[in-house]
This record gives sequence, C-alpha cells and structure tokens, in this order.
Amino acid sequence: MALSNIKICVRIRPEQGSERAPKFREVVKPIGDKVLVFDPPGESDDGGLKKIFTSQRNKDLKFSFDHVFGPESSQLDVYRCTTATILEDVLNGFNSCVFAYGATGAGKTFTMLGNKENPGVIYKTVVMLYNKIDAMSDEYTYDLDVSYVEIYNENIKDLLRPGGKIVLNEASNGNIQLRGVSMHQPKSADELLDMLLKGNNERTQSSTSANSESSRSHAIFQIYLRGRQKVSGTTATWKHSKFSLIDLAGSEKGNVTNTNKQQSEGANINRSLLALGNVINALADRKKNPKNFIPYRDSKLTRLLKDSLGGSCKTIMIANLSPSSKSYEDTYNTLKYANRGTVIYQRTSRLSWWTMWSKLKGILANTQKWYPSSKRSLQLLRRSLKTRTATLTR
Repeated sequence: MALSNIKICVRIRPEQGSERAPKFREVVKPIGDKVLVFDPPGESDDGGLKKIFTSQRNKDLKFSFDHVFGPESSQLDVYRCTTATILEDVLNGFNSCVFAYGATGAGKTFTMLGNKENPGVIYKTVVMLYNKIDAMSDEYTYDLDVSYVEIYNENIKDLLRPGGKIVLNEASNGNIQLRGVSMHQPKSADELLDMLLKGNNERTQSSTSANSESSRSHAIFQIYLRGRQKVSGTTATWKHSKFSLIDLAGSEKGNVTNTNKQQSEGANINRSLLALGNVINALADRKKNPKNFIPYRDSKLTRLLKDSLGGSCKTIMIANLSPSSKSYEDTYNTLKYANRGTVIYQRTSRLSWWTMWSKLKGILANTQKWYPSSKRSLQLLRRSLKTRTATLTR
C-alpha cells in the first residue's frame, strides 16, 4: 500500500481434493490483480459450514492489497511481484524480509519452497541474487552466507546441521543474532535446491485432518550479505544486510489437530502467531501513538523478526488462501490478518559503518566526560577515528 513500507500480497491456491465436492463452493473471487471479494453475493448456501460467519455484514467483502495472485498464478509470477522487487535494496545494504502466512494447508510451503520440478520463492531469490552479484563483480565485491533454521515449540533447531544448540541474542546495535547456527555458501543452483530440500526434510512435520504433511514449525531461511565498491586507492564502506525468507507454521483450530501432541503443537503455533499479530497491531497503532510499546519479546518468532518488521527493513507478506467454503473461517481470518498489516508504518534505514562510527563518537564523548584519567587514550582513539572518518567521506 502507498502509505506503508510493508507490501501485502495474497495468493489464492487452486481447489484440491475434497474441496471440489458439490457441497462446497468458491468463496474468494479475485478482481484484477489488486482486489478480491470474499463471500460474494448470490452464491448458494453451503450446509451451515459458515456458522456465525454467515451474517449479512460479512458477505460481499472487498479487500485491496498490493497484489492478488489467482489460482492460475505461477511460482515465477509470485517471485517477480515479491522478492524480485527488493533485491536491489538488499544489495544496497537494507534489511529485508518475506514471509508466508496462512492456515494449515493453504499453500505456504509450496509458495516459499516449492519442489524440484517447480521451485519456490526462496530458490528463485537466491539464484537471482547470485546472478546480480556476478553481473556487478567488476565494480563490487560481495560475501554471501545462508542459514536455515526452524522454531518448534519455542526451540530453535538448525535444519542444515541438526543437533547443535542455537541461542537467540540481540546485539548492542539492535541486530538479532543466532549464535551456534551453521553458515553455508552454496556454489550452484543445484546445490542450493538440494540444501533447501534437505533442510525441509529435517523440519518437524506430521499428518493432521487439515493437511497430510503439515509443517509444525516456523522455517526461517536467512541470507547474510556483505558488500562494498571496488575503489582503487581508498577503502570503501562495507554495507551489511540480512534477507529473511520465512515459511510460518499454519494457524489452526483445536478440532483440526486431533491428537494431544498435535493440540499442544497447535497451541504453541497459535500463541506465536498471536504474538506476531500483536506486534503487527502495535506497529499499526504506532502511527497514532509513536511511543506505543511493541511486544517483540513475547515469542522467539517475534524476537527473531524484530529487525524484519519494526527495524531497518523492507517487508513483504504473502498471505496464502484456500478458495473453498470448506476453509471459510480460516480464509476470512487470514484476510483480516493481512488487511491489518497494510497500515504498518516503517522507517527504513541503511546499515553501514558510517552509522557505527557516529555511535562510537558519542560513546567516546561520554567516556571522556566520566573518566578524565583516560584522556590521553581517548585522544589517540579520537585521532584514529577522525582519520577513518575522513577516508570514508572522500
């Protein structure tokens, strides 16, 4: 949306399996590529499935988003309108994030990961990022690392090197760090795809009534990029950025997950998604109240996404929907969730050594004020800082 730096897209998957039965109907109709209608008028009743949601005020609801992908949309269509639009920002030092949200079985994992025959957004993004880096290699140098983890029941697991202990920390500069995570540098597109599929196989999954292969965890694929311009005779500023691509676990109703273990998992999933929703709501309300508290620490998920939603970041949400009345309530809730995100306001900023040097100058000034005995050492540090700053501004 024009008033927000977060981009909200909706993807409607094709009907599947029992959704094609005569007792069900389509309840989501795209109108062009930016508007959809939920529960359009004139449709037949669906046997009481809608329950409380059948009230007239909820029928024929129109929602507007940055992009609406119909059931016929391809993986390439989704990539071109989402991550492809912010790759230049990543290369220029901006943190960025893309996450897929939706109910169990709505198509989130297919959108983000895909399969060997039809790779998803993550694969296409990293391949194009490598292509752009190669095309700029005469003028710029870049270092690129990737990691792949899951959050399951508030525990973080490395999907590419299972067994290691991972600790979530926040650095003094506000950056979120995963200590103990394994870093990788895929050398080819095939190696990258194998890495993604291997990681997904390590992901916690189980069969539920809603989905035969339901992901029971949030999967986070992160790209760490460091680059600078090749300038003869001078030291160019390093630009650092982090690109997070996230497949959220599906929101669920208690009667959908039908074992005690699955009900416990579902409760943890919904709790973390609720925490994410509360963060989104708080960010939206901050337009009216700039001092509004943002509850990032309510879950591991929101702590990890702190610099992806409220930090120096450009963000894209891909809300995944089933078009069938069988998932009426889930689809309606997903649309409301996504619609709330359209009013988030963010201020993006670039992460560079210039920012760090500016902060260091303030620290040195305070230190000199409170520790006069260190004046000589501080003078030497200040002289070194002045020389470094002069080099950066040439």
